[in-house]
Formats: sequence, structure tokens, C-alpha cells
Amino acid sequence: MSNIIKNENNIIKNEIIERKNKFFNMKKQGLVFPDYFKRSGNLKKIYTEYQKKDIYELKKLNIYVSVAGRMIQKRIMGKASFCTLQDIEGKIQIYVKEENITSKFYNDYFKKLDIGDILGVTGLLFKTKTGELSISCDSIKILSKALKPLPDKFHGLLNQEIRYRKRYLDLISNNQLYKIFQFRSNIIAEIRNFMIKKNFLEVETPMLQSIPGGANARPFITYHNEINASMYLRIAPELYLKKLIIGGFERIFELNRNFRNEGVSSRHNPEFTMMEAYIAYSNYQDMMELTESILKNITQSIFKKNKILFHKYEFDFSKPFHRLTMKNAILKFNKNIILSDLTDLKKIKLFAESIGIKIEKKWTIGHIENEIFEKTVEKKLIQPTFITQYPVEVSPLARRNNIDCNTTDRFELFIAGYEIANGFSELNDAEDQKNRFLKQINETNKKENHNIFYDEDYIEALKYGLPPTSGLGIGIDRLIMIFTNQNSIRDVILFPTLRYLNK
Repeated sequence: MSNIIKNENNIIKNEIIERKNKFFNMKKQGLVFPDYFKRSGNLKKIYTEYQKKDIYELKKLNIYVSVAGRMIQKRIMGKASFCTLQDIEGKIQIYVKEENITSKFYNDYFKKLDIGDILGVTGLLFKTKTGELSISCDSIKILSKALKPLPDKFHGLLNQEIRYRKRYLDLISNNQLYKIFQFRSNIIAEIRNFMIKKNFLEVETPMLQSIPGGANARPFITYHNEINASMYLRIAPELYLKKLIIGGFERIFELNRNFRNEGVSSRHNPEFTMMEAYIAYSNYQDMMELTESILKNITQSIFKKNKILFHKYEFDFSKPFHRLTMKNAILKFNKNIILSDLTDLKKIKLFAESIGIKIEKKWTIGHIENEIFEKTVEKKLIQPTFITQYPVEVSPLARRNNIDCNTTDRFELFIAGYEIANGFSELNDAEDQKNRFLKQINETNKKENHNIFYDEDYIEALKYGLPPTSGLGIGIDRLIMIFTNQNSIRDVILFPTLRYLNK
């Protein structure tokens, strides 16, 4: 096997040398890298407009076009040849005849062009006898020379790791990939338009922060030389956005990047896109309604239907989303526990240990309940489901429930076992918020966890009065992964973070 790989590497090495020699020769003749080439349209537009015309209609119309793209196929047939050009949205066949582009150019340059070269072509549209829309070429410009061979044209990039690391090759090899990222762009634009139509104001808050806050996550740390201070890439925009509500804004949202110095997996990327929104004089029930409306709008506006397929599952977004409290969800998916066990520290500990959860000394009932939920319930929440009434211990920024002070007015939305959204009625009691921050810090071993910070400025802002407010955060990457039926968020992020390869 090693000899086969060695031989393949030698073949590629020799091909690269040959391509370089061709390039230097073309460069001497001034035949590569022209500064400009004007297209009359992209290949998809031309194909869509003229594919239905028959041979005689095209001949009568006498359509002259200028197109450009990467050559992905070439068939040399004596004094006439065919090649195929591809751009990001389509491809077209080019008919090249020696007498139309001069014998010298045809033999000395066109025949020596390589798969992967980028060409500008002008010529007359026609259809072959087999009905294939083509261009009869009368001019070729070599716009860029490919010095390295493309991946196998039949199999493309089979190595998933290389696909992520060399996304440019993945895009060249996989025509369908562009459509996924086109959907991504359209979905983000639709979310933005939807929010603006609902009278939300889009705002921007700092990505570089002196204190990271708004979530319990390890931050990326950098240093500002001018002010001699450590700075952090934001883990969430939450606290800044709530300061704007305190200042008088009433309906705001931000669509941007967050950074968390944590896991790299099919569900997590250290740099990810979030949409956060806040409404003054509202509660978490209002935010659940908004969340549901956003997702339903995407299906109808982008996909023109209510049902979405994700792997073996079908989601009907025209139906109301399921709603369960965390306790009820645990009871639904665990047969060996009853409701009273979830409020008894000794019994809930025994159950947690029986399913393999390692209990930490400082954990309360709320911590254990949340661990049981994450271990036994999350991945089983397939249909769109809101989980409500999270324990106070794991919801430091959420308002306490009026009936049960041990739970909060908080929800998370799950689809196909993925957490898609998180929202709650905001805690606007400055003293309660201060005490929760301090309790978090006291319960945290600073040597092991650097994720907890006391934001004195936020507490100061709260003292001026935050109206009853609800907040929402939606994980855009996971949402797009589900809507485009992909296996991993890496498939919907153009350049995902990957582990370094050993050199």
C-alpha cells in the first residue's frame, strides 16, 4: 500500500512540475492573468434562459455570449474539441474549433490547458444534435492557471477532514455545497427581515470585552497593549443588550458571533453565530411565541412549505410546538423515578448515581435535576419541544417563578435532540442578581474554572431599573444544520475550527 501511495505522490509531483512549466511559458507570452474579463451572465442564468430553445430557435436568435469559469472536462478531437466550464451555480459545454481561434493558439496553448484552469470564453450559443446547450467559441482568454491538479473528478473529496480544511476544493468538487451556504445566507437574511418587520431595532455590542458575561463558558483571552489589560472575546452579548433595555430601548436584536474556548464537535464550534433578542414589558411566554413564529416563517418564506425533513425525522412547523417542564420531561423518559423523588436530595442523588452521574459535593437538587435531564432526556426530544421551569442554580440570569421559587421562568427549545434556543424572563432584581453572581463565584473552584466573573457595572446598571423583560438566544448554525438536513454544524460553517494536525 505504501508503494502505491508513493507512486501516486510522484505522479502528482510530476504533474505539478509540468503545469508550472506551461505557466511560465504562457506568462512569457502574456497569456495569463488579464486584469479584466466582462461576462454577459453567469452559466445558470444563460442555461435557464436558453435551454428550452430548440436548435432552430437558437440559430435564428443568434445569441452571442461571454462566459467564464473553471475547466472541469476536456476532450481533444483533432482540429475540434469540447470542454466544460463550471462556475459556482452551473456548467456549460464549449465547442472549440481550430480555425475559429487560430491554429497556433489551438495547438500551442488550448490543447495544453489543464483541468482546473479558469477561462474566459466568447462565442455563439447553439445546440448539439443531442440537444446539449453549448457555445461555439471564437475567443479564449486564460484568466488563471491552476498549478495543482483538482481532486478526482468522479469521486471528489472523500476525506471529510480535508473537505473542512480545504473548503475551496470542496466547493469546486461538490456543486451542491454552494446551495447549502446559499440557504444559510437566505435564512439569516430572513431572520433579520422578520425581526425588523416586527419592529425590532438591530444593534451592535462589543465583541472585545473587559469582563465576559451572559453565559457560563470559558472565554478566549487576549491582551490590549495600549491600556495594559487583559481582554476577552465575548461569550454572549446578553449583558450589554440588557443595558440598552435599561437605557430605554424596548425591542432590540443582534445577529453576530460569539466565542467559547471549549469543545470542538459536530454540535459545537468555538466561534458560532447567534441571534439574541430582548423585549421590554414582556415575559418568557412571549419569547416562546416569538421563537415559534421565527421558525415557522423560515419554513414558509425560504422553503415554501411547512414540513422539513431531517434525516429520518419529519417536522411540521405549522403545528404548535410541544411544551414540557423539566421535571415532567424527566418523568416522561425515566420510569424508575417519581415526582416526589425530584424534590428529595437523598432520593434524587441515589437515582442520579444509579444512571452513572458523578455527584459533586456542592451540588444541590437543582444541579442534579439538570444533570439527569441532560443525560436522559435531551437527545430524545425529537419533535420541536419547549422545556420550561429550569432550576435557579443553572439559570443565574433568569427570573424566579412566582409559584416555585426554586425554578425560573426559562425555556429551551429542542429539535432532533439539539438545543436550538434559550430564553427567559430576565432577572431585574439587582440585589438578587448580585447575590446569585457572588454565590456562583463562591461555589466555583477558581483554579479549575475561570468562567465565572462578577460584573459590577451590570449590577450598577440594574440598580437604575430594568423593566419586566424577556430575552432569547437562537443558535443559528444548529438551526441551519437542521433546515438543510446536514450531519454536523461543520457542514454549514464555511471554515469550521479543527484540531491541528501533527506535523
